[in-house]
Amino acid sequence: MEYKEMLDKAREKYNGSCKACRVCDGVACRGQVPGMGGKGTGKAFIENVAALDRIKLNMRVIHKVVEPDMTIDLFGKELDLPVMAAPITGTILNMGGLVTEKEYIEPVIEGCKNMGTYAMVGDTAVPQILLDNLEVMEKYDGAGIVFIKPWENGNIIEKIKKAEKAGALAVGVDLDACGLVTLKLHGTPVFAKNIDEIRELVNSTDLPFILKGIMTPDEALMAVEAGVYGIVVSNHGGRVQDYTPGTADVLSEIAKAVDGRIKVFVDGGIRTGVDVLKMLALGADACLIGRPFITASFGGQTQGVEMYISRLKADLEAAMVLTGCQDLASIDDRIIYK
Repeated sequence: MEYKEMLDKAREKYNGSCKACRVCDGVACRGQVPGMGGKGTGKAFIENVAALDRIKLNMRVIHKVVEPDMTIDLFGKELDLPVMAAPITGTILNMGGLVTEKEYIEPVIEGCKNMGTYAMVGDTAVPQILLDNLEVMEKYDGAGIVFIKPWENGNIIEKIKKAEKAGALAVGVDLDACGLVTLKLHGTPVFAKNIDEIRELVNSTDLPFILKGIMTPDEALMAVEAGVYGIVVSNHGGRVQDYTPGTADVLSEIAKAVDGRIKVFVDGGIRTGVDVLKMLALGADACLIGRPFITASFGGQTQGVEMYISRLKADLEAAMVLTGCQDLASIDDRIIYK
């Protein structure tokens, strides 16, 4: 399968909800929530991509780097590259209605596992969706991380136990969903959390716990205080709050505040291996990618997901060679042009 063929097939499956643009930058779909776009003016989604685009790299070619090591240890496992598929749900509501949740997520979980990384799965206002996601994840020996919406804590803990039973590698809460309009449409309440409530969730499981939706250094420090394994610097793909900065604009200060005490993941506008390199140079340990994995799954199923990850790997490898980075530990802000 050629990449263009995958994109063409994905456009059909999207049923008008996404154009699978050559550059997935949020412009053509701005304001389409429900849908694939950013909320309101779409500026937060657009700015995620623009913030990364503004970063330029210092090219270095006098060195001995030939075959960079892209592996990383996370959750007690070794990943072949510092990229995971972000937790995305709502195929019927947001993605054209032609693909079921299982039809979307199975190729992502299988493709990621085959390529040496992991997918994240999520839940939504429809309880069965999480159960379907866990069923598929369990089928592939628990090859995934489970994110749960910020319901009241008792409900979250109940779902964490189901994730444990399915063999999840880690669990988390996408706290940035506390204002998600699609949940409000279903009449299902979600809530912001204080430190004590987060700590209760962390202590409810032996699995690594991740808090998603951190966009300021002070909240990153609160997450450290609550005892999380890691945070995701994220504005929920621009889908919950208009006019936020891009994640690449806030990542460096957050990573400096955390100072290696917890893992720092990031999503938002990441499309290529070069984008991954930029985020690592700004202080991320690893990256999450969302919308491109939907396109890959819709357009090529497992083969499409594997094809996309292969492109990421090749792109990141070349970018590491051309910036003189032998391994992930050697990537820092010296490669960013200032």
